[in-house]
Amino acid sequence: MSRRVAVYGAGSWGTAFSLVLADAGCEVTLWGRRPALTKAINETRSNPDYLPDVKLPANVTATSEPAEAARGADIVVLAVSAQNARTLMEAWHVLWEPRTVFVSLMKGIELGTGRVMSEVIAETTGAGSELMGILENGSGRNFVTVTNVSFSATCLAAEIPWSWGFCLC
Repeated sequence: MSRRVAVYGAGSWGTAFSLVLADAGCEVTLWGRRPALTKAINETRSNPDYLPDVKLPANVTATSEPAEAARGADIVVLAVSAQNARTLMEAWHVLWEPRTVFVSLMKGIELGTGRVMSEVIAETTGAGSELMGILENGSGRNFVTVTNVSFSATCLAAEIPWSWGFCLC
């Protein structure tokens, strides 16, 4: 049985990371805030606004409905803007199962609070550090190699308990 992953954020990095997950055999649902974009992703098998030349495999689908993305997901990947993260997660946390594993692709510090993204995730979802992984944000050369399906290395910081029992790559 393949692992189901919800990727919230259909920009360049969320879309590129969906490729990594799909290549690992995951069923990926990519959430985007604009229905026209998610419709185009499903119809063209590419993200015309961010990665028009990259073809998405059949195991990546897109939706603009947060609940649809969450349905059955074992893992939630967060690739939304740091400044919108708290508001979105406060609205969405009820969609996710209590032991959902979160992987953050977000970078930055929340304005006004000075919180890093792992703190925002913990405060809004109640997830402990054992359910969180923070991936070094893919930009520059790393990002290009991911979209070109070339070898790429990055760092995932996490307190990985035995219960994770899987690899994202």
